[in-house]
Formats: sequence, structure tokens, C-alpha cells
Amino acid sequence: MYSPFPLAIKYIRYYLTAASGKGHGIHSPFVFDFIEKVLQDDTLYPEYEPIEVLRKKLEHDNRQIPVTDFGAGSATGSNPSRSVAAITRHAAKSRRLGRLLFRVVRHYRYHTQVELGTSLGFSAAYIASANPGASLVTLEGAPAVADIARDNLRQLTVDNAEVVTGNFDVALVPVLSRLGKIDFAFIDGNHRKEATLRYFQLLISKVQPPALLIFDDIHWSADMEEAWGDIKKHEAVMLTVDLFFLGLVFFNTNFKIKQHFVIRY
Repeated sequence: MYSPFPLAIKYIRYYLTAASGKGHGIHSPFVFDFIEKVLQDDTLYPEYEPIEVLRKKLEHDNRQIPVTDFGAGSATGSNPSRSVAAITRHAAKSRRLGRLLFRVVRHYRYHTQVELGTSLGFSAAYIASANPGASLVTLEGAPAVADIARDNLRQLTVDNAEVVTGNFDVALVPVLSRLGKIDFAFIDGNHRKEATLRYFQLLISKVQPPALLIFDDIHWSADMEEAWGDIKKHEAVMLTVDLFFLGLVFFNTNFKIKQHFVIRY
């Protein structure tokens, strides 16, 4: 069974050694702008409230639904069926990280977006509502979970997000073929090194700079840390930001030398 203690120790080490989340000592103008305009933006955007109202509602939804896990499982374990309330509390992306995704998309105005791992649709709602003129295709492996995500997005009147049901290994290629070039992807699904690197290779072949790939749980396991290390070494990757729970890979033709930042968040 997964133990949270090694992750907690990793987080303490990260927090003590990471660069200031206020931008002190950051010599990259791009990264300083990211810290100032995105990380430190504490604006309460009106799009936040309906998403969090729905989250509170689902935290008390005791419906049992079948859950298909194609990845390495979650930190809270894996069962053939789970309550909507349990998924909301333990598997859905947190309010803090959801709002960060919103601010990222809002600031950089990404337009053609992909998400691997819809869950109940909270992160999709944040991403899609940040730029209503953009499009988001979000993939979910568990059909019952995908159905609830679609209903949640309808309730939130988020009409620029499409939920695709299917194993990422099968569903991702046709989605990317249909979209052509992409400029944003959030990878929050199969937490295994081989799968993460496979999705990275598929996504990077479709990236149109300026663009961003965000990987969830990059320190979740040794396997994921190895995957993150390999991503950073890729010849096309010139700028990364490690926020511990998220790893951001920025693509921009102006980046000429490799730079990797670990920033406290």
C-alpha cells in the first residue's frame, strides 16, 4: 500500500531548498513574470465560486460508482467502486491547484488544450473557464466517472470542454490527430514512468510554441521522479518549473539554453 511518509519527507526537503515563491534571486525574466503574474495572483475570479460550490455539494454525494484504474492508482488506494464523495475528497484536483491551472491558462491564453485524467471535471472546469474562446478535450478512463464529469460541466455551463471516455493509450492518438497542433496539456493520469514518457512523446510531437505541458505528481514515486528527470533532459525541453506537486514544461522559441527552476509554492 502507498505510504504518504516518503512524500512528506520529499516535500519538506523541497520546501527548504526551493527558490523563493516571491521571485527573489530569479534571473529569468520569463520565470519572474510567471511568479509575479500567475503564482502570486490572489485575485478571487468570479469563475471560482460555482466550481467550489459544486465541489462542496459532491463531497456529500454517496452514490457508489464503478471506477476503472488504468494507472498506478491513487495515494488513497484503489477499489472496484467508490462513492462520488470519496472521489471528490481524495482524487479530484484540489481547489488550490485548480485555481493555479485557471491562472496559467488565463495569463497565457492557451487555445487548443488537452487533459489526461478528467476525474469529476473540476480541473477541466478551471482550465476551460479561464479562456472561454479556447477548446479543451479531456480524457477519462472510467465511463461512470466521465458521465458525472460531463454532467458537472453542464451544470457549470462550461460548453468549451469535451469529455472523451477511454484508455489514454487508445484514445489519445485520435484526439491529437483531430486537434492537430496543441498549446496546452495537463497530464494527470497514469502515474507510471513508461506511460508518462509515452504521453510526453505523443504530446511534444503536437506542441506549437508558445506552449505548456503540465505534469501532475512528479514526486509521487521514484518512477515519476525518473520520468520527470528524463523529460527535463529531452533536447526540445529548455525551461521547466518544479512546483513539487506539478512540473511545468514551457516551450518558447526565445529559450536558447536549458534552465530548470524549483520554486516554492
